[in-house]
Amino acid sequence: MNLSLRNKNLLGINGLGRIGKLLLWNQIHLRHFDGIVVNCGREVGNDLDDLIQVIETDSTYGSIHKFLYGIVGKQAEIKVLDANKPILEIEGIPVKILKTARDPKDINWLNEGVKIVVDCTGSFVDPSLNSESGKPCLRGHLDSGAFKVICSAPFKLKGTTQIPDDSKTMIYGINHLEYDPNQHHIISAASCTTTGLAHMLKPLLENELTNHIVTASMSTIHASTNTQSILDSVPKGGASDLRKSRSVINNIILSTTGVTKALELVMPEIKHIGFMADSVRIPTSTVSLINLNITFYTKLNNLGEPLINRKIINEIYKNAAAGAQKDLLVYSERQNVSADIIGKMAAITIEAHETHTRTGFISIPPEALALHGHNSDKELEMPVTHAKLFGWYDNELGSYVNCLSRLTNYIADKSL
Repeated sequence: MNLSLRNKNLLGINGLGRIGKLLLWNQIHLRHFDGIVVNCGREVGNDLDDLIQVIETDSTYGSIHKFLYGIVGKQAEIKVLDANKPILEIEGIPVKILKTARDPKDINWLNEGVKIVVDCTGSFVDPSLNSESGKPCLRGHLDSGAFKVICSAPFKLKGTTQIPDDSKTMIYGINHLEYDPNQHHIISAASCTTTGLAHMLKPLLENELTNHIVTASMSTIHASTNTQSILDSVPKGGASDLRKSRSVINNIILSTTGVTKALELVMPEIKHIGFMADSVRIPTSTVSLINLNITFYTKLNNLGEPLINRKIINEIYKNAAAGAQKDLLVYSERQNVSADIIGKMAAITIEAHETHTRTGFISIPPEALALHGHNSDKELEMPVTHAKLFGWYDNELGSYVNCLSRLTNYIADKSL
């Protein structure tokens, strides 16, 4: 970046889209790195002031000033240190902008002194590809001098079904302690929904009353994203889902989600559960809602009452919010709406007011028991409790970027 920062702790960000810009904001706030290098890969607007305006403003969260200091706080100080390179200074943190390379291998992180890179483009998600394939890829960052690459999206394998040994999916607060600096060089921070759902499931899986899950399903009522069409458009040839081409501002749109695949990578105990997931896109700019339906095998007390009920589940979440998942899981008994969660810095906010449970019995006939080596002439009545749970997450800044930043800082601290 410059001589004064050559031996400093620098963060690289590839891409200045929704996640890239908000990650920049959050890292300016956290002040964990001495400087930040942002690769845009192209010119932005007509001059440097246009680029500053892109960094400074946001239609969802207001401005960087509001983010750092609140509505009535001071203005964040943005200086131009060098208009030619260019290098800015945002609240005392040097930020260099690169505009030339779009292929990660051509960015030359080595020359910039950057060792940790977060790729926020969403374009490079296959850790098995290398630069020799002739295609831009995540490994190109390593080829250009970075030591570690964090991808702000789930891995998607195209040429193989096997994730390389040096690559791993991690969510801060779930499995980030499994990070091995000697082995893991490409890390996926999963997705916003996987992050929220993992933190929603963690307390239940760790409690002996609720860790016997029979089946589960979830729907995320999800805010719109830039992958959707603003107005109706013509689907590409071979498109299998015509709804992706329908107007995001006029419709509620049924969609799919790969959350269960990513969830199994960070919580392997989920694999034995018949877990289903889907997404419903709605015309809002941020904040999404997980509707989790989960069925537990339960025991009965001496009075024949189930040991799992609404009160117990809420207590589990309340204890987690005050203990192991403090600042990552928030327990709320308020009647929230989505606007209340905008900018809320937590992986998930439990809407405890809407926790519901019902207990019933599954009748297992003798012939089914016999298949498993149990001889009986009577039906077995197995008690199960079905729970309907809700969790809010600010899918851009408050949940995902917050956890992405904390994961990035942890990896940097353990690696450098």
